[in-house]
Amino acid sequence: MLTVEKIGGTSMSQFADCLNNIIKGKRSAQQMYNRIFVVSAYNNVTNWLLEHKKTGEPGVYARFLNNEDYNIALDELQEKLLSINKELEPIGLNLQEAESFIKHRIEQAKTYLYSMYKVIASGYVEKSHIYLAAREILASLGEAHSAWNSTNILNNNGISACFIDLCGFDDNEPLTIDQRIHKAFQDIDFGKTLCIATGYTKGTEGIMRAFDRGYSEVTFCKIAVDVKADEAIIHKEFHLSSADPKLVGIDKSIPVGQTSFVIADQLADIGMEAIHPKAAKPLELAGIKIRIKNTFEPEHPGTLISNEYVSPKPRVEIVSGTDKVIAFEVHDPMMVGEVGYDLKIMEVLKKRNVSYILKSTNANSITMIAWDKPQVHEMLKELSEIVYELKVQPVAIVCAMGTNIAHPGFLYTAAKALSDNNINIECFGQSMRQVNMQFVIIRENYAKAVIALNDALCCQ
Repeated sequence: MLTVEKIGGTSMSQFADCLNNIIKGKRSAQQMYNRIFVVSAYNNVTNWLLEHKKTGEPGVYARFLNNEDYNIALDELQEKLLSINKELEPIGLNLQEAESFIKHRIEQAKTYLYSMYKVIASGYVEKSHIYLAAREILASLGEAHSAWNSTNILNNNGISACFIDLCGFDDNEPLTIDQRIHKAFQDIDFGKTLCIATGYTKGTEGIMRAFDRGYSEVTFCKIAVDVKADEAIIHKEFHLSSADPKLVGIDKSIPVGQTSFVIADQLADIGMEAIHPKAAKPLELAGIKIRIKNTFEPEHPGTLISNEYVSPKPRVEIVSGTDKVIAFEVHDPMMVGEVGYDLKIMEVLKKRNVSYILKSTNANSITMIAWDKPQVHEMLKELSEIVYELKVQPVAIVCAMGTNIAHPGFLYTAAKALSDNNINIECFGQSMRQVNMQFVIIRENYAKAVIALNDALCCQ
């Protein structure tokens, strides 16, 4: 069976565990192969290169963007990467070879960025295109570093491994992402060598234009489709569970086992990505199943995500949500009976590139839930100027999801669990497909609501 397997940054930073649990495990020498690993950068490296994913703290990219000395920032980054290398020496990394590789790659990046800086200074090109290209170059450094190191460690541990460098630093071929991936893998005998591929792929269309920080999952999915993998596996530092164990406790956080791509989409919509929904679509369409596994529990089968899965018995599979959203409600006494009233609202959202998570309406009010981000607040300023009345409130959204919950009783049980814990439902949403019950509550009750719904719906 041929598998394509992705290792996330947190797991990569504990590569000794990856080596023992994921790559070696209890496999025989022959069972070691017929696998392709797509690796992320080590934990925090992409944050240092671009910006911190959660806090927004600027990285090297901001230096380039603001015409500051990015070379110094890259030199500082290089020292951090060399420090990571030293931590990997005990498990087989050749420090001299590893240092030579990353120093050369960073020098190449400096050359590219200098050329871009000169082009920008000429005033003849659109700056945004150059900035995006610079962002891609910087992002690729992290994955090149971790993939090269991993290949070196495996070979020094007696495992035949091949470094698949999809970053395109050493060629000027105008290949699309799909073409570059196909070319890289077309002549490899997977039964004799373990492939370690960079999570970043260079392509004429630019992998970050549509996916930004989700690019490693795009590479992972496209490789799986190209080689016609039997299964695509994602290794994380946790199980895909019924609820966040940090909130409900490990003893009440139940590994899901099986679910569907539809549920994976619901999770992604509230920021709890099992996998980037756009990245996963090629796998979904190709009928390739995704398995989510815990790096530190290698014997556990994990969670299998497929097209066809529907729970054989009615049950809620996952309770999740976020407390980083806001509710905004448009009220207008003249709205009742007016055809297309919400069109003007949607036009403002589209103009500001804002999407919503939930939409609920009555005769003269429309309530939407969106992420609590600066661009949303800018959108609301504009919206307030064209509507009769606008109310904005910080909230949380908690969702109960399952492939087989279209039965009487689930909504009652969920609402009762919230009521028993003195949690009012400010707004509610559920489509006719009935795979996701969405409860909007005041932000302070988020953790309590997750615990209540998990206890009532998943732990029975």
